[in-house]
Amino acid sequence: MGKMRAEEKKMYVLDTNVLLHEPLAFLSFEEHDVIIPMTVLEELDHIKDRKKDVSRDARVAIRSLEGVLHNATPEEMIEGVALPSTKVDERTANGKLLIVNDHLFAEQISGLPGNENDHRIINSAVHLQNQYPDIKVVLVTKDINMRLKAKGAGLKFVEDYRTDQLIDDISLLSSGHKKLSGDFWQTVGQCKSDQEGRELHHTVPKDLLGDVFINEYLLDDGGHFAARVESFTDDEVTILDLGYERLMSRMAWGVRPKNIYQAMAMNALLDTHMDLVILTGPAGCGKTLLALACALELVIEQGIYDKVIVTRNTPEIAESIGYLPGTEEEKMAPWLAAITDSLEVLHKSDQNPISSRNYIMEKANIQFKSVNFMRGRSIQNAIVILDESQNLTAAQLKTIITRCGEGTKLICSGNLAQIDSSYLTPVTSGLTYLVERFKNFEGSATVNLNGVVRSRLAAFAEENL
Repeated sequence: MGKMRAEEKKMYVLDTNVLLHEPLAFLSFEEHDVIIPMTVLEELDHIKDRKKDVSRDARVAIRSLEGVLHNATPEEMIEGVALPSTKVDERTANGKLLIVNDHLFAEQISGLPGNENDHRIINSAVHLQNQYPDIKVVLVTKDINMRLKAKGAGLKFVEDYRTDQLIDDISLLSSGHKKLSGDFWQTVGQCKSDQEGRELHHTVPKDLLGDVFINEYLLDDGGHFAARVESFTDDEVTILDLGYERLMSRMAWGVRPKNIYQAMAMNALLDTHMDLVILTGPAGCGKTLLALACALELVIEQGIYDKVIVTRNTPEIAESIGYLPGTEEEKMAPWLAAITDSLEVLHKSDQNPISSRNYIMEKANIQFKSVNFMRGRSIQNAIVILDESQNLTAAQLKTIITRCGEGTKLICSGNLAQIDSSYLTPVTSGLTYLVERFKNFEGSATVNLNGVVRSRLAAFAEENL
């Protein structure tokens, strides 16, 4: 640890789920020591050969650890092998990577029975805390229950893995739009305006709007102004005047927006310059229906894209789709019933809604794909709808986004209040990470659809249950 003072030294004990969440997590602790208990290596070994999506992450973690330790002697592994150098306070600091044989520790250290892997890892952290009282020993785990047990066993410092956590409170997450107080034009007064074809741009002082980001939507209290941020400098902001009434009158595949939030979403979805559109909001706000209606409009009516690929993540799907009979599309169909339900709603006035649904699925070349089979592909000139994306990690979302080739539009939708993953929270969800990371990307837009429009029953349940 070089010349670091004892009170600055830290030891981070990593749980297995941290390395499965981010296989290179052990490189993220800068100048501090990283401890890998033997039990963690055993769990990675058991997981790596399974026919599951998580097995790939286990193999990557093992190879990465081996890359650091491959030349180390047994004695050096116990003492610690230097991790890649990082700069701290203008000096080079080297943390160490240590492998600890937790099977040698007595169960009585923490009072937890040692036959469970979680307990062995907790015992390791408590043992190190007792052995190095001047060093802050921190157990890092994504498992909430394990964090509670560790504190109950006497461990002073327990943390979630937060390196890919960009905000501390979900209330700080960008909604993709900003409401300005008062009447916009009375506040701004005179400004520079430029007409380019059918588009009208205004340049206004930045201090009137505060902090903005690219493609952020702007509304005022008067309900007559709507715009989108096109560019900005330290002093000025250029906005595209969308027109409140024009936004509300947009239509896609027979669907009109029911509120201004849906109107903003439709504006982003129908804009072919937007490579990524992120839709967040409560159940029943219209995320899936709007995404599908705009996709059909762009594929069938306008002929801009060739096909629609629909995928989603569930704990069962992520690990196996082999239990149901049929092709990949047939296996995925039960999990993507929300899409077929939305198609039926879009054609409920037809004489035969089911026949219309099947015809449109063939006409628009709608394909249901498993997240597993998205890896390694290069998707060209398509619309990809990623439903229920709140259950994906940042690494999983990166895998999917990097599959999108030239002319492909990705629509990610999700409700951060309905996370099914055992190790994700609203602030650590990949959807949250995506919203924050792409705020300043000119080819993306985020819209939080406030308000439940599914039914008055659903709206009451969202507010009161």
